[in-house]
Amino acid sequence: MTERRVLWTPAADRYRSSSMARYEAWLADEHRLTFDDYNAMWLWSISDLEAFWASIWDFGEIKGQRPTRFLTRHSLPGAEWAPDGRLNYAAQVLARAERLKGELALIVQSETFGRSELTWAELSRRVGRTANQLQRLGVGQGDRVVAILPNTETALIAFLAAASIGAIWSLCAPDMGQIAILDRFRQIEPKVLIAQDGYVHAGKLVDRRAALAQIVEGLPMLDQKIVVPVFDDPASDWINWSELNDAPETSLPTEVPFNHPLWIVYSSGTTGNPKPIVHSHGGIVLEMTKMALHTDSRMSDRNCWFTSSGWIMWNGQWGGLATGATTCLFDGAPNYPDISAVWRFVADERINNFGAGAAFFDGCRKADVKLHELDLSALRHLGSTGSPLSSDGYDWIYAQVKQDVWLAPIAGGTDLAGAFVLGHPAMPVRAGEMQCRALGVAVRAFDEGGQEVIGEVGELVCTEPLPSMPLSFWGDEDGTRLHASYFDTYPGVWRHGDWIEITADGGSIIYGRSDATINRRGLRLGSAEIYQAVEALPEIMDSLVVDLEFLGRDSFMPLFVVLSTAQHLDADLRLRIFEAIKTDVSARFVPDEIVQIPEVPRTLSGKKLEVPIKKLLLGANPETVVNRDAMANPESFDFFVDYAKARA
Repeated sequence: MTERRVLWTPAADRYRSSSMARYEAWLADEHRLTFDDYNAMWLWSISDLEAFWASIWDFGEIKGQRPTRFLTRHSLPGAEWAPDGRLNYAAQVLARAERLKGELALIVQSETFGRSELTWAELSRRVGRTANQLQRLGVGQGDRVVAILPNTETALIAFLAAASIGAIWSLCAPDMGQIAILDRFRQIEPKVLIAQDGYVHAGKLVDRRAALAQIVEGLPMLDQKIVVPVFDDPASDWINWSELNDAPETSLPTEVPFNHPLWIVYSSGTTGNPKPIVHSHGGIVLEMTKMALHTDSRMSDRNCWFTSSGWIMWNGQWGGLATGATTCLFDGAPNYPDISAVWRFVADERINNFGAGAAFFDGCRKADVKLHELDLSALRHLGSTGSPLSSDGYDWIYAQVKQDVWLAPIAGGTDLAGAFVLGHPAMPVRAGEMQCRALGVAVRAFDEGGQEVIGEVGELVCTEPLPSMPLSFWGDEDGTRLHASYFDTYPGVWRHGDWIEITADGGSIIYGRSDATINRRGLRLGSAEIYQAVEALPEIMDSLVVDLEFLGRDSFMPLFVVLSTAQHLDADLRLRIFEAIKTDVSARFVPDEIVQIPEVPRTLSGKKLEVPIKKLLLGANPETVVNRDAMANPESFDFFVDYAKARA
């Protein structure tokens, strides 16, 4: 990137009052550590991992039994963190509940249920009651509690209750198709399912009762089913969620080992089932405590991240609660009743820190949303992630949202439930660029030979262990699948699958995914799930899908289909393909274009050539992206060469 326009520079007093400034002062006072600049502090944080993560525990006043050592085995993969540490994630999130009692912990705006508030005392009380009831239902440490719930207080209460007793949590959004949900939950064999039987989206009531019946049928290992009713006649064989509030409160959250599983979230390769990623209580607590420095979350703040409950940002938003900030939840369509609905929520609730997917901001820009009539004076910080935010998106925010706002996009992932590159409250904001590498994260750009490059686009890698890296993939007993996902390209180095350029002064630009994972508005999915839905139609013989992310342009996801004999891709078939994906996967993964092709390119072993086709359509040389001698049907590649020329 040659253009590095400065769009915003923080005032000196703004940084002096920040969480990051307090941390720097604490390091100087407690450990006599001072640094010439942020890059020097970052270098210390990745060079002395033991001292750095110990400082995060101490500065963050983490509740629990402090480890005697934080990193006892230094390796990738296979690092061992804090084996004698004990804590509980729920205890850390609720650590300030006693002090703040009557203050607001949550503000919820839901299309289904309207607006509501929850104080810290009430949140703590409801978590305790739900935890007690889960124990009465036979849930113990290590049992899986899964949910199909929207982004409301119910999901948070259920999650904290499960975590507080050492159960393992996993969540899917209610708009996800039943096949995609079963592909996830079947792998982890849950004991309890909590689900909402419907929801309102864009003014329309969506009935999920039939889908839930199919999901339950596909999970015969379930012991208990709990329903959050929207309809007046909830199923009689389900426990009503309201009954959980009738139980007495349980004791304080139970301390568990540092590496006890907290939740299972899902990412995807390009084939096969979604990867069930297991994170630990200790790793996530350390990561969210550190993230509060980079986001400058404060006790008096109101924070909101516009997220689906199926996105890792749902998990990430609770870090603000641990600092004592109020979390504001928006559960509804972003464009209903109009495109400014979310922004009115930000203004009306006096939100200080607001984040969303880059696609949301770009959508507002393309719709030419005007926000000058809204009072956004409380807004101090904007976050963006999910895909690269273009320079045009930066410009729109400073022209239409607020001139004096700290815009700090981040890039990380479900895989580590954190960020590689992100913001710093003392640094200038440059168009299209993220400000710095995260403390404790040894992120680099590697060329194909495994050499670090500066000022050039390379593979995003991490060369040192992180406490929030996965404990494992559920069921991957020998670690084979985990190793193949991150460590088979550069031995002993985490390869994330993004293209990144790191500038000479430590800034960074993300150029999109380097693998074939589909990333739609921040939600990742393996192509296999789309194939399963599309190829179930009798007219579809075969299919290929790729997700194309362009810097400064909209992402574009074409679906290529091979039809059975004598079939034609007419409007009716296109509509049925769209509906199949909406029903079985999610509306978020409907393609931008459907193209009929004669044949799907495949390797000699029968694998679809997704990555070479993606590279070709992003502009790579057709002579170098694939070895035709290694193809089972090399002539099939010619169609895509012509298609790429037409697209260009």
